[in-house]
Amino acid sequence: MGSQEVLGQAARLASSGLLLQLTLLYSTTLFLAREAFRRACLSGSTQRDWSQTLNLLWLTAPLGVLWSLFLGWVWLQLLEVPDPNVAPHYAAGVVLFGLSAVVELLGEPFWFLAQAHMFVKLKVIAESLSIILKSVLTVFLVLWLPHWGLYIFSLAQLFYTTVLVLCYVIYFTKLLGSPESTKLQTLPVSRITDLLPNITRNGAFINWKEAKLTWSFFKQSFLKQILTEGERYVMTFLNVLNFGDQGVYDIVNNLGSLVARLIFQPIEESFYVFFAKVLEREKDATLQKQEDVAVAAAVLESLLKLALLSGLTITVFGFAYSQLALDIYGGAMLSSGSGPVLLRSYCLYVLLLAINGVTECFTFAAMSKEEVDRYNFVMLALSSSFLVLSYLLTRWCGSVGFILANCFNMGIRITQSLFFIHRYYQRSPHRPLAGLRLSPVLLGAFALSGGVTAVSEVFLCCEQGWPARLAHIALGAFCLGATLGTAFLTETKLVHFLRTQLGVPRRTDKTT
Repeated sequence: MGSQEVLGQAARLASSGLLLQLTLLYSTTLFLAREAFRRACLSGSTQRDWSQTLNLLWLTAPLGVLWSLFLGWVWLQLLEVPDPNVAPHYAAGVVLFGLSAVVELLGEPFWFLAQAHMFVKLKVIAESLSIILKSVLTVFLVLWLPHWGLYIFSLAQLFYTTVLVLCYVIYFTKLLGSPESTKLQTLPVSRITDLLPNITRNGAFINWKEAKLTWSFFKQSFLKQILTEGERYVMTFLNVLNFGDQGVYDIVNNLGSLVARLIFQPIEESFYVFFAKVLEREKDATLQKQEDVAVAAAVLESLLKLALLSGLTITVFGFAYSQLALDIYGGAMLSSGSGPVLLRSYCLYVLLLAINGVTECFTFAAMSKEEVDRYNFVMLALSSSFLVLSYLLTRWCGSVGFILANCFNMGIRITQSLFFIHRYYQRSPHRPLAGLRLSPVLLGAFALSGGVTAVSEVFLCCEQGWPARLAHIALGAFCLGATLGTAFLTETKLVHFLRTQLGVPRRTDKTT
C-alpha cells in the first residue's frame, strides 16, 4: 500500500472521528429536548385532553433551540477544534447539525400521534425514505463536490431531518383531509390545525400531571444519555483518543449497532407503548385487571427470549466473522489493527443491549412516578462510576475499554430492571423472567457452532484468498441454519408469539 493511500485512509478515519463529534451534538440535543416528553406523554391513558398533551410536545422545539445554542457554543469554544486546513467547515457543521435537531423536533407532535395510534407502517416508510434519500445525496455530493468536506455530511443530515418531518406532516395532512378514511375514527383530532398549539377549553395550556412526570423522566433521561453515549463524551471532552482512533471506533460502533438500531430499538419503542397502555403505573400487579397482567407477562417473556436468542446469535457468530466483515468493509486498515477486537467485544455488548432494551421498556412503562424518582438516584451513581470506569479502562486497554465499560453499565442496568420485574410479579402466578432460560439442546447448538466457526476462522480466514473465505462463510451459514432450526424446534412458545405478531397463519390439516 502506497504512502498516499495510507494518508488518504488516515484522513478518512479522522473525518469519521469529527463526524462522531457532530453526531454526538445532534443526538444529545434531541435526547435532552424530547426523550422525557416522549416517555411521559406515551405513558398517559387514552382518556386525556389531547390538546394539552400536544401543547406539551410543542415545547420540545424551543427547548431544542436552547440546547442546540448551548451545546453548539460548548463544541466550538470549550472542545478541541480541528485545524481548518485539515478539516474545513467544522463550525458550519456544528451549526447545521444543531439546526437538524431543531427541524426534527418540529415534527414531534406528528410522531407522537403516529406512535400512540400504532401507525407502524408510516414510521417505517418515513425513516426508510429519509435514510435512502440522505444516502443518495451524500454519494452525489462526495462524487461531484468532494472539496466540500464536512459540508456534505452536514447538509445531508439537514436534508434527512427535513424529509423525515415532511413525511409525517404530508401523511397527516392528507389523512385528516379525507373524511372517508376509516382511521379518522380512532384519531383524537379531525383537522390538521388541531395539531398546532392552542388554549384548551378549561384554560390550561398543558396537563401539569404530565409535566411533572416529564420532569421526573428528564432527570432520568439526562443520566441515561450519559450511560448511552458516555464513551463518546469521554472521547470528545477528555481527548483520550486522537481523531483517527475515534474514526476506527466510530466505524466499528456503527457496524456493531446496526442490528440494535434496525431491530432492537423499534421493538423497544413499540412495546414500551404496549406496556404503558396495558398496565397502570400507580397500581400493584395484584390490583390491576389480571387478564392485562397475564398478557403483559406473556409478551415480556417472549420478548426476553427473542432478545436473548438474537443477542446470542450475534455474539457467537460475530466472534468468528468480525475480522472478515471489517476486511470486506474497509480493507486492511480496519481488519489488521484494533478493529476486529473492538467488533468482537461489541458483539458481546449487543447481547446485553438487547436484553436491557426489553427489560427497561417494561420497567419504565410500569414504574410509578415515585419509583422513577428513586431510580434516578441509582442512575446518578451509575453514571458517575461509568464515566470514571470508561476513562480508566481506556487508559489501560485503549478503545476496547469503552466497550468493556459499556458492558459493565448494561449489566448493572439489567440487574436493576430484573429486580423490579421480579418484585412486580412476585405475588402473581406469572414468571416472565423464564424467558431468560434456554433449553440445554439449544445452548449446546450455540456452543458447537461457536467452536466450529472459531476453528474455521483460524484455517480459512482471512489471508487465504477468496475461495477460503467463501468456504468460511458457507460453514458459518450451515451452522447458523442448524442453530436456528434447533431454536425453531425447542422454543415453540416463541415461535407461536412471532407467528402471532407477524400475522403468519399456522398450517392446519384440511378437513373434508
